[in-house]
Amino acid sequence: MVTIQTHSSEETEALGRALATFLPEEIVVALIGDLATGKTCLVRGMAAHFAGDDVIHSPTFTLVNEYGPGPCMYHMDLYRLDSVAEVADLGYEELFEPRQAITVVEWAERALPLLPEKRLEIHLEHGGGDIRKIRIENHGALPDKWHNSFPVPKPSVVS
Repeated sequence: MVTIQTHSSEETEALGRALATFLPEEIVVALIGDLATGKTCLVRGMAAHFAGDDVIHSPTFTLVNEYGPGPCMYHMDLYRLDSVAEVADLGYEELFEPRQAITVVEWAERALPLLPEKRLEIHLEHGGGDIRKIRIENHGALPDKWHNSFPVPKPSVVS
């Protein structure tokens, strides 16, 4: 587990971009946190890595956006869904299966039973003002000692 502290939305986006360069294909990244904890900022940085100059926005109304020609990144926003059953009814659980893509899920706590056991969980919390505490937990999706080679933007590393 690695905990990182960012001090602005720009730092959170930079962390997302660094994370995107590090992730293997066929991974699900579950983002968990309250409103305004930086989930969308983190995803914007990740998507920029795959989309280049494309416009990046949260798929709150469409539920899923796809970025990049391949490998691509699927960005799901489950904020408007109330239950695991709704996610299953819409058929989105197929995006949680291994494929040549990275799937990033905002409000992942609304689909936890559908997510693969092997995943990366990122917990985001308010730290006061513009500070965000970001805890990255590997659930078998990354190799052991993954954090030793993770390109964390400095000076944000907390532990």
